[in-house]
Amino acid sequence: MGKVISFINQKGGVGKTTMAFNAAFALAKNGHRVLAIDLDPQANLTLLFQAGNELNIYQLLVNSIKELKMLHAPAMLSSVMKRGTVDLLPAGQELSGFDLTVASINAPRQLVLKRFIEANGLKDRYDFIIIDCPPTLGLLVINALCASDGVIVPFRPDDFSLKGLEHFYQVLSDIDEMGIVRAPEIFLHVPNLVDLRRKQENDDLSKIMESIEKELGPGKIFSPFLNKAGLVKSLSGRKSVFDFKSQEFSELQEKFLGVAKKIEEWSHEHI
Repeated sequence: MGKVISFINQKGGVGKTTMAFNAAFALAKNGHRVLAIDLDPQANLTLLFQAGNELNIYQLLVNSIKELKMLHAPAMLSSVMKRGTVDLLPAGQELSGFDLTVASINAPRQLVLKRFIEANGLKDRYDFIIIDCPPTLGLLVINALCASDGVIVPFRPDDFSLKGLEHFYQVLSDIDEMGIVRAPEIFLHVPNLVDLRRKQENDDLSKIMESIEKELGPGKIFSPFLNKAGLVKSLSGRKSVFDFKSQEFSELQEKFLGVAKKIEEWSHEHI
């Protein structure tokens, strides 16, 4: 059975979507069946896939709720899914109204995505389902957490990130206390867009790493991704780093393959 992994940080500008996008293609390069789900109303992951999103995950989630039959749209999984090396369920602006749409339902609002994944047998069809989450801790992110087996947290080395991580750990604790599902495991933190030439960033990174190890133990932090021009180039071309053959991308490719390896190792430990 496949694993659902969410890329989450409630702070924007940490390269979360870039990380999810390239990690998905790294897993696919290793021969895995991968589905990406864009759960962010900004739909940046959808843009990277160059996918149209007239119909998107919002309609599929609403259609999966019987109590909202009056809002059901003529959307089926097969018509919304974008097929490719990595398959995609795109996002759309409608997701920004998800909280309001499901406010009146009696079914657990936190489990809409989890039940959608289960009803469509997606964990049987894919080895990995990668979810790109919005930069909030709202209901969409709670849905992603309740549906996930594991979590990866990209972050920038600054004082805001440390405070954000502490808040995020509390949210996971709250999910456990709800008793509806078991909270997913944060198995990897990824320092991203790091400039090691700046002393302040080095100091902040050391402080954050110490805090993470104190909270979760050793082995939960990946080596830093530096602020590379190649990553900007790939994003502007709407391509993964694996679409480029030049030497300037080899280091980035190795880094993302390293993230994929961490995901694979964690998955094997949780069969």
